[in-house]
Amino acid sequence: MANAPRVIISGFADEAANHKTAVEQFAAFAAIGLEYYSLRFVDVGNGIKNVMQLTKSEITKLRHLEDEFGMNVTSIGSPIGKVKLVDKNDGTKNRYVPFKKYLKTEVQKACDLAHAFETKLIRGFSFYQPKGANPRDYINQAADQLGEIAELCHRSDLTFGLEVEANLVGQTGHLMAELHRKVNHPAMVTIFDGGNLVMQGMSTDEVYHEYEAMKPSLGWMHIKDYRDPSLSGRVGHVEEDKIKNFVPADMGDSGHVRILEDFKEVVPKLERKLKRRGIPGVFLDLEPHLKGGGQFGGFSGPDGMGVALTALRRVLDFVGIEYDIRQWEDVVVARGF
Repeated sequence: MANAPRVIISGFADEAANHKTAVEQFAAFAAIGLEYYSLRFVDVGNGIKNVMQLTKSEITKLRHLEDEFGMNVTSIGSPIGKVKLVDKNDGTKNRYVPFKKYLKTEVQKACDLAHAFETKLIRGFSFYQPKGANPRDYINQAADQLGEIAELCHRSDLTFGLEVEANLVGQTGHLMAELHRKVNHPAMVTIFDGGNLVMQGMSTDEVYHEYEAMKPSLGWMHIKDYRDPSLSGRVGHVEEDKIKNFVPADMGDSGHVRILEDFKEVVPKLERKLKRRGIPGVFLDLEPHLKGGGQFGGFSGPDGMGVALTALRRVLDFVGIEYDIRQWEDVVVARGF
């Protein structure tokens, strides 16, 4: 299709690996045609680690494996922002870290990792208000802290993506839009995720309205979907380790066809904006959770990731969005023919 909007399909590669080894992750992604991946959990020989725990030698080894498989990092899939805003025992296991310490250690570490892996993007979150509290009561504190994170990223020539997710201050599209307006920083964008809204009991129409609220602030999307006929209206606090009804993008209740049909009109302008910040294009990042998900990650298996990619490609083909995956010419060049 001439001059059709174009996106880059990426994914959380740890979801495609039975044991989360780097070789498994890269082999699975290369086999299904993906060149970009978001880095979250990985085993490079010393057990499974979150990206934030990688040592310098492990980073070097992972970079060599990326070259071997022709892989590039989309984003650092960090857990930045998945800590409490206030030091209060609320019955959860969420950590509290004084913010100034958090900024100087963990947020700075995420920035250092982004440079080490030559990506411009860091994925993060909007902090936990106390369980059962109204997130709007904490939106100003969250915005203040997110503004400092955005500024630190900006000084490092990076962009911070804020993902919409249950139980956090930014648990809805409207709350995310409000956070974005309050932060008002060029280094912070938002990340839409339909599955993270459906699991809170939202209908397909409600999810679309949340997407519309986020649309002006979007930087990229996570592609995940959810279907649970037993849900009827908002569910309040989500028990994240018990959710299990994730499905491919063309089978759930997010309404990806309608959303991506609208997003198609956004892509060209967004692509230009991102490229001015050194980002290669508009990413659709697969995070399917087809075999289960939790607070800090999920799993699809190599088969599930292939199914999720096929489903997304069907939706993109239907709405008329082109996408980049590996072609025969790429394989020939890589082999030196």
